[in-house]
Amino acid sequence: MKILAKTGREDVATVYIAEFEDGKRVEFVESVQPPIPRGKKWVLIISSLFGCCVNCAFCDAGGNYRGKLSKQELLSQIDFLVKSRYPERKIPVEKFKIQFARMGEPALNMNVLDVLSEFHDIYEAPGFIPSISTIAPAGCDKFFENLLQIKKEIYKERFQLQFSIHTTDRNLRDSLIPVKKWDFKQISDYGQAFYEKNHRKITLNFALADNTDINPDVLMEFFPPKAFLIKITPVNPTYNAKKHALCSDMLLCGKRENLLSELKLSGYEVILSIGELEENQIGSNCGQYIENYEQEKQKLEKSYNYRLQPV
Repeated sequence: MKILAKTGREDVATVYIAEFEDGKRVEFVESVQPPIPRGKKWVLIISSLFGCCVNCAFCDAGGNYRGKLSKQELLSQIDFLVKSRYPERKIPVEKFKIQFARMGEPALNMNVLDVLSEFHDIYEAPGFIPSISTIAPAGCDKFFENLLQIKKEIYKERFQLQFSIHTTDRNLRDSLIPVKKWDFKQISDYGQAFYEKNHRKITLNFALADNTDINPDVLMEFFPPKAFLIKITPVNPTYNAKKHALCSDMLLCGKRENLLSELKLSGYEVILSIGELEENQIGSNCGQYIENYEQEKQKLEKSYNYRLQPV
Protein backbone atom coordinates (compact mmCIF):
# COMPACT_ATOMS: atom_id res chain seq x y z
CA MET A 1 0.00 0.00 0.00
CA LYS A 2 1.33 3.41 -0.98
CA ILE A 3 0.00 6.58 0.61
CA LEU A 4 -0.54 9.13 -2.14
CA ALA A 5 -1.96 12.06 -0.21
CA LYS A 6 -3.65 13.19 2.95
CA THR A 7 -5.78 16.08 4.07
CA GLY A 8 -7.34 17.28 7.29
CA ARG A 9 -6.49 18.35 10.80
CA GLU A 10 -4.84 16.38 13.57
CA ASP A 11 -7.35 17.52 16.16
CA VAL A 12 -10.43 16.64 14.06
CA ALA A 13 -9.84 14.15 11.26
CA THR A 14 -7.32 13.15 8.62
CA VAL A 15 -8.23 11.51 5.32
CA TYR A 16 -5.65 9.41 3.48
CA ILE A 17 -5.70 8.30 -0.15
CA ALA A 18 -3.81 5.08 -0.80
CA GLU A 19 -2.96 3.08 -3.88
CA PHE A 20 -2.69 -0.69 -4.19
CA GLU A 21 -1.77 -2.90 -7.14
CA ASP A 22 -3.00 -2.01 -10.63
CA GLY A 23 -3.58 1.58 -9.55
CA LYS A 24 -6.58 0.74 -7.37
CA ARG A 25 -7.21 3.48 -4.85
CA VAL A 26 -9.11 3.82 -1.60
CA GLU A 27 -9.42 6.41 1.11
CA PHE A 28 -9.51 5.91 4.86
CA VAL A 29 -9.83 8.16 7.87
CA GLU A 30 -8.77 8.60 11.46
CA SER A 31 -10.75 10.98 13.64
CA VAL A 32 -11.34 12.22 17.14
CA GLN A 33 -14.38 13.86 18.67
CA PRO A 34 -13.42 17.17 20.29
CA PRO A 35 -13.21 17.82 23.17
CA ILE A 36 -12.82 14.09 23.92
CA PRO A 37 -9.08 13.25 23.89
CA ARG A 38 -7.69 10.56 21.61
CA GLY A 39 -6.93 8.35 24.60
CA LYS A 40 -10.64 8.26 25.39
CA LYS A 41 -12.02 7.86 21.87
CA TRP A 42 -10.31 7.18 18.56
CA VAL A 43 -12.19 6.26 15.39
CA LEU A 44 -10.84 4.71 12.19
CA ILE A 45 -13.01 4.54 9.08
CA ILE A 46 -11.80 2.17 6.41
CA SER A 47 -12.84 1.13 2.92
CA SER A 48 -14.13 -2.32 2.00
CA LEU A 49 -14.32 -1.98 -1.78
CA PHE A 50 -12.39 -0.25 -4.52
CA GLY A 51 -15.09 2.25 -5.42
CA CYS A 52 -18.65 1.10 -4.86
CA CYS A 53 -21.26 -0.67 -6.96
CA VAL A 54 -24.27 0.61 -4.98
CA ASN A 55 -24.28 4.27 -6.09
CA CYS A 56 -26.43 5.79 -3.35
CA ALA A 57 -27.92 9.10 -4.45
CA PHE A 58 -26.03 11.21 -1.90
CA CYS A 59 -22.67 9.43 -1.78
CA ASP A 60 -19.60 10.35 -3.81
CA ALA A 61 -17.87 7.00 -3.23
CA GLY A 62 -19.99 5.23 -5.86
CA GLY A 63 -18.86 4.43 -9.36
CA ASN A 64 -15.55 3.19 -10.76
CA TYR A 65 -16.01 -0.11 -8.93
CA ARG A 66 -12.88 -2.25 -9.22
CA GLY A 67 -13.50 -5.11 -6.82
CA LYS A 68 -13.13 -6.14 -3.20
CA LEU A 69 -10.21 -5.49 -0.91
CA SER A 70 -8.38 -8.59 0.29
CA LYS A 71 -7.99 -9.31 3.99
CA GLN A 72 -4.45 -7.95 3.82
CA GLU A 73 -5.55 -4.80 2.01
CA LEU A 74 -8.19 -4.19 4.67
CA LEU A 75 -5.63 -4.72 7.42
CA SER A 76 -3.13 -2.45 5.66
CA GLN A 77 -5.38 0.55 6.24
CA ILE A 78 -5.81 -0.29 9.91
CA ASP A 79 -2.15 -1.13 10.42
CA PHE A 80 -0.94 2.11 8.85
CA LEU A 81 -3.04 4.19 11.23
CA VAL A 82 -2.40 2.07 14.31
CA LYS A 83 1.38 1.82 13.89
CA SER A 84 1.68 5.55 13.21
CA ARG A 85 0.61 6.09 16.83
CA TYR A 86 1.15 2.74 18.54
CA PRO A 87 4.08 1.00 16.80
CA GLU A 88 3.79 -2.10 18.99
CA ARG A 89 0.10 -2.50 18.09
CA LYS A 90 -0.91 -2.02 21.72
CA ILE A 91 -3.78 0.46 21.68
CA PRO A 92 -4.56 1.90 25.14
CA VAL A 93 -7.69 3.73 24.00
CA GLU A 94 -10.80 3.48 26.11
CA LYS A 95 -13.13 3.50 23.10
CA PHE A 96 -11.32 2.41 19.93
CA LYS A 97 -13.79 2.10 17.09
CA ILE A 98 -13.18 0.85 13.56
CA GLN A 99 -16.01 1.60 11.17
CA PHE A 100 -16.26 -0.37 7.94
CA ALA A 101 -18.05 2.55 6.36
CA ARG A 102 -15.83 4.56 4.03
CA MET A 103 -15.82 3.36 0.42
CA GLY A 104 -17.94 0.34 -0.36
CA GLU A 105 -20.70 -1.74 1.20
CA PRO A 106 -19.00 -4.08 3.73
CA ALA A 107 -21.56 -6.88 3.35
CA LEU A 108 -20.33 -7.36 -0.24
CA ASN A 109 -16.88 -8.38 1.02
CA MET A 110 -16.52 -11.57 3.09
CA ASN A 111 -12.91 -10.59 3.86
CA VAL A 112 -14.30 -8.08 6.37
CA LEU A 113 -15.35 -11.05 8.49
CA ASP A 114 -11.82 -12.47 8.42
CA VAL A 115 -10.49 -9.17 9.75
CA LEU A 116 -13.03 -9.22 12.57
CA SER A 117 -12.22 -12.84 13.42
CA GLU A 118 -8.46 -12.30 13.55
CA PHE A 119 -8.29 -8.76 14.93
CA HIS A 120 -7.38 -9.70 18.50
CA ASP A 121 -4.61 -11.99 17.26
CA ILE A 122 -2.93 -8.95 15.71
CA TYR A 123 -3.73 -6.07 18.05
CA GLU A 124 -3.89 -5.62 21.80
CA ALA A 125 -6.93 -3.37 22.04
CA PRO A 126 -9.19 -3.93 25.06
CA GLY A 127 -11.34 -0.95 24.06
CA PHE A 128 -12.00 -2.18 20.53
CA ILE A 129 -15.53 -1.73 19.14
CA PRO A 130 -16.12 -2.88 15.56
CA SER A 131 -18.80 -1.04 13.61
CA ILE A 132 -20.55 -2.32 10.50
CA SER A 133 -22.69 0.16 8.58
CA THR A 134 -24.77 -1.55 5.91
CA ILE A 135 -27.66 -1.03 3.52
CA ALA A 136 -28.39 -4.79 3.85
CA PRO A 137 -27.99 -5.72 0.18
CA ALA A 138 -29.89 -8.75 -1.06
CA GLY A 139 -27.88 -11.92 -1.64
CA CYS A 140 -25.56 -11.38 1.34
CA ASP A 141 -27.28 -13.78 3.75
CA LYS A 142 -24.08 -15.76 4.30
CA PHE A 143 -22.22 -12.62 5.34
CA PHE A 144 -24.87 -11.74 7.90
CA GLU A 145 -25.11 -15.30 9.22
CA ASN A 146 -21.35 -15.39 9.81
CA LEU A 147 -21.35 -11.88 11.25
CA LEU A 148 -23.92 -12.90 13.83
CA GLN A 149 -21.79 -15.87 14.84
CA ILE A 150 -18.64 -13.74 15.14
CA LYS A 151 -20.47 -11.19 17.24
CA LYS A 152 -21.81 -13.79 19.66
CA GLU A 153 -18.49 -15.65 19.98
CA ILE A 154 -16.00 -12.77 20.10
CA TYR A 155 -17.56 -9.37 20.66
CA LYS A 156 -20.80 -9.92 22.57
CA GLU A 157 -21.84 -6.44 23.77
CA ARG A 158 -18.93 -4.61 22.09
CA PHE A 159 -20.31 -4.38 18.59
CA GLN A 160 -22.10 -1.59 16.75
CA LEU A 161 -24.41 -2.61 13.93
CA GLN A 162 -26.04 0.09 11.85
CA PHE A 163 -28.58 -0.26 9.06
CA SER A 164 -28.64 2.74 6.73
CA ILE A 165 -32.25 2.99 5.58
CA HIS A 166 -32.60 6.82 5.30
CA THR A 167 -36.39 6.95 4.89
CA THR A 168 -39.50 4.95 5.77
CA ASP A 169 -40.92 5.62 2.29
CA ARG A 170 -40.16 2.41 0.41
CA ASN A 171 -40.23 3.97 -3.06
CA LEU A 172 -37.97 6.80 -2.01
CA ARG A 173 -35.64 4.33 -0.31
CA ASP A 174 -35.33 2.48 -3.60
CA SER A 175 -34.47 5.75 -5.30
CA LEU A 176 -31.85 6.70 -2.73
CA ILE A 177 -30.35 3.19 -2.59
CA PRO A 178 -30.83 1.81 -6.13
CA VAL A 179 -30.03 -1.88 -5.54
CA LYS A 180 -31.96 -4.89 -4.27
CA LYS A 181 -31.87 -5.01 -0.49
CA TRP A 182 -33.60 -6.43 2.54
CA ASP A 183 -37.04 -5.07 3.31
CA PHE A 184 -37.89 -3.71 6.74
CA LYS A 185 -39.10 -7.06 8.06
CA GLN A 186 -35.86 -8.79 7.12
CA ILE A 187 -33.84 -6.03 8.76
CA SER A 188 -36.02 -6.23 11.85
CA ASP A 189 -35.80 -10.01 12.15
CA TYR A 190 -32.02 -9.96 11.84
CA GLY A 191 -31.61 -6.98 14.13
CA GLN A 192 -33.64 -8.63 16.88
CA ALA A 193 -31.57 -11.81 16.54
CA PHE A 194 -28.40 -9.72 16.74
CA TYR A 195 -29.51 -7.68 19.74
CA GLU A 196 -29.02 -8.96 23.27
CA LYS A 197 -30.77 -7.43 26.25
CA ASN A 198 -28.85 -4.62 27.94
CA HIS A 199 -26.27 -4.58 25.13
CA ARG A 200 -25.94 -2.06 22.33
CA LYS A 201 -29.13 -1.45 20.42
CA ILE A 202 -29.21 -1.76 16.63
CA THR A 203 -28.94 1.62 14.93
CA LEU A 204 -31.31 2.69 12.17
CA ASN A 205 -29.50 5.48 10.36
CA PHE A 206 -31.26 8.23 8.47
CA ALA A 207 -29.23 10.69 6.39
CA LEU A 208 -32.19 13.00 6.29
CA ALA A 209 -32.73 15.51 3.52
CA ASP A 210 -35.38 18.22 3.52
CA ASN A 211 -37.53 16.31 1.03
CA THR A 212 -37.38 13.00 2.92
CA ASP A 213 -39.09 12.03 6.11
CA ILE A 214 -39.51 9.37 8.76
CA ASN A 215 -42.92 7.94 9.65
CA PRO A 216 -42.91 6.80 13.29
CA ASP A 217 -45.87 4.50 12.64
CA VAL A 218 -43.90 2.58 10.02
CA LEU A 219 -40.96 2.29 12.40
CA MET A 220 -43.17 1.02 15.22
CA GLU A 221 -44.65 -1.61 12.90
CA PHE A 222 -41.24 -3.21 12.32
CA PHE A 223 -38.64 -1.97 14.79
CA PRO A 224 -39.33 -2.30 18.54
CA PRO A 225 -37.65 0.49 20.55
CA LYS A 226 -36.29 -2.05 23.01
CA ALA A 227 -33.91 -3.34 20.30
CA PHE A 228 -33.49 -0.39 17.89
CA LEU A 229 -32.47 3.24 18.19
CA ILE A 230 -32.72 6.05 15.66
CA LYS A 231 -29.75 8.07 14.44
CA ILE A 232 -30.43 11.12 12.31
CA THR A 233 -27.74 12.99 10.42
CA PRO A 234 -27.95 15.69 7.75
CA VAL A 235 -27.16 14.65 4.21
CA ASN A 236 -23.53 15.64 3.78
CA PRO A 237 -22.71 18.23 1.10
CA THR A 238 -21.45 15.90 -1.61
CA TYR A 239 -21.51 16.20 -5.40
CA ASN A 240 -24.17 13.53 -5.73
CA ALA A 241 -26.32 15.15 -3.04
CA LYS A 242 -26.11 18.42 -4.95
CA LYS A 243 -26.89 16.63 -8.23
CA HIS A 244 -30.01 15.05 -6.74
CA ALA A 245 -31.09 18.22 -4.89
CA LEU A 246 -30.63 16.62 -1.47
CA CYS A 247 -29.81 19.03 1.34
CA SER A 248 -30.50 19.33 5.06
CA ASP A 249 -31.09 23.00 5.78
CA MET A 250 -34.20 22.22 7.86
CA LEU A 251 -32.35 19.78 10.10
CA LEU A 252 -29.39 22.10 10.49
CA CYS A 253 -31.72 24.96 11.42
CA GLY A 254 -33.51 22.86 14.02
CA LYS A 255 -36.85 22.68 12.18
CA ARG A 256 -37.42 18.97 12.82
CA GLU A 257 -38.30 19.20 16.52
CA ASN A 258 -41.77 17.74 15.95
CA LEU A 259 -40.32 14.66 14.29
CA LEU A 260 -37.79 14.18 17.07
CA SER A 261 -40.51 14.56 19.68
CA GLU A 262 -42.75 12.01 17.93
CA LEU A 263 -39.94 9.48 17.78
CA LYS A 264 -39.11 9.95 21.44
CA LEU A 265 -42.78 9.68 22.43
CA SER A 266 -42.88 6.39 20.52
CA GLY A 267 -40.18 5.13 22.87
CA TYR A 268 -37.11 5.45 20.66
CA GLU A 269 -33.73 6.59 21.79
CA VAL A 270 -32.83 9.27 19.23
CA ILE A 271 -29.32 10.42 18.37
CA LEU A 272 -29.15 13.67 16.44
CA SER A 273 -25.69 13.77 14.90
CA ILE A 274 -25.09 17.11 13.20
CA GLY A 275 -21.30 16.87 13.30
CA GLU A 276 -18.74 19.61 12.95
CA LEU A 277 -18.44 21.96 9.98
CA GLU A 278 -14.75 21.10 10.02
CA GLU A 279 -15.65 17.51 9.11
CA ASN A 280 -17.50 18.70 6.01
CA GLN A 281 -14.59 20.93 5.07
CA ILE A 282 -12.17 18.05 5.49
CA GLY A 283 -14.54 15.58 3.83
CA SER A 284 -14.16 13.03 6.60
CA ASN A 285 -17.65 12.10 7.61
CA CYS A 286 -19.47 10.02 5.00
CA GLY A 287 -18.88 8.94 1.42
CA GLN A 288 -17.07 12.09 0.43
CA TYR A 289 -14.58 11.04 -2.18
CA ILE A 290 -11.99 13.77 -2.04
CA GLU A 291 -10.05 12.50 -5.03
CA ASN A 292 -13.13 13.25 -7.10
CA TYR A 293 -12.89 16.85 -5.96
CA GLU A 294 -9.22 17.11 -6.81
CA GLN A 295 -9.70 15.65 -10.27
CA GLU A 296 -12.70 17.73 -11.22
CA LYS A 297 -11.50 20.96 -9.57
CA GLN A 298 -15.01 21.77 -8.46
CA LYS A 299 -15.99 23.64 -5.35
CA LEU A 300 -18.81 22.76 -3.01
CA GLU A 301 -20.17 25.32 -0.60
CA LYS A 302 -19.20 24.47 3.00
CA SER A 303 -17.30 21.39 1.92
CA TYR A 304 -13.97 20.15 0.61
CA ASN A 305 -12.05 23.29 1.46
CA TYR A 306 -8.89 21.44 2.46
CA ARG A 307 -6.32 20.70 -0.21
CA LEU A 308 -4.78 17.26 -0.50
CA GLN A 309 -1.15 17.17 0.52
CA PRO A 310 1.00 14.82 -1.59
CA VAL A 311 2.96 12.37 0.56
